[in-house]
Amino acid sequence: MAGLDRSNALEGAALLVIDVQDSFVQRPYWPQRNNADFERNVARLIDAFRAGGRPVIFVLHSQPDGPFAKDGPHYKLMDFIERRPAEPLVHKTTRNCFTSTDLLPILLRSGVQRIVIAGIQTEQCCETTARVGADLGFAIDFVTEATLTFPIPKSDAPGAEVLSTAEIVERTEYVLRGRFARIVTVAELETEFPVSVAG
Repeated sequence: MAGLDRSNALEGAALLVIDVQDSFVQRPYWPQRNNADFERNVARLIDAFRAGGRPVIFVLHSQPDGPFAKDGPHYKLMDFIERRPAEPLVHKTTRNCFTSTDLLPILLRSGVQRIVIAGIQTEQCCETTARVGADLGFAIDFVTEATLTFPIPKSDAPGAEVLSTAEIVERTEYVLRGRFARIVTVAELETEFPVSVAG
C-alpha cells in the first residue's frame, strides 16, 4: 500500500476524523488550544470527501469517567459536525484508533489504501494513529491544519517550562514526514480531487 498512486485522490482514500468531541471543551486547558481554523478545515475535508463519494469515518475516545465517559452528556461529536447515518462511528479506549476498535476491518471492507488524518490531539491520538496506520501498510496523509493541540508542561513540577503548541506541531511534522506520513494541507488535498469536487 505504501506505493499507492496519488494521481487520483479518490482512489482508495478515506477521511479519519479523530476525537472531535465535546469532551475536550470541558477540559480546563481548552482555551489554550491552537489552530483557530480547526473547525473550518475539518468541515472542508468532510465536505470534499462526501462530495467525492469516499468514506468519512468518525472516532470518539472514551474513558471510565469524566467528560470522556461514554454515558455522559459530552461524549458526542462537536456541534459543527453532522454525521450521516452511513458514516461509521468508532469508539476507542487507546491513543491510536486501531488497537481497541474494529477500524481495520472497516477500512479493508471499504477497499481503503490511503488514510487522511484530522482531529484532536495533533501529537497524541492523531500522530499515534498515523504511525500505526503506516506500519499496517496504509499510505497516510497528515493534515496538520485540520488537527489541534494544547501546551504541555515539560515536567510535573509546579511552574515547569511548557512545550508550546508551535513546538509540538513542529516536532510531530518532523517525525512523521518522510517516515510515516505525507504532511499535506487542506488546499493541497482539494486540488487532488476532481474539479467538480474541489470547486
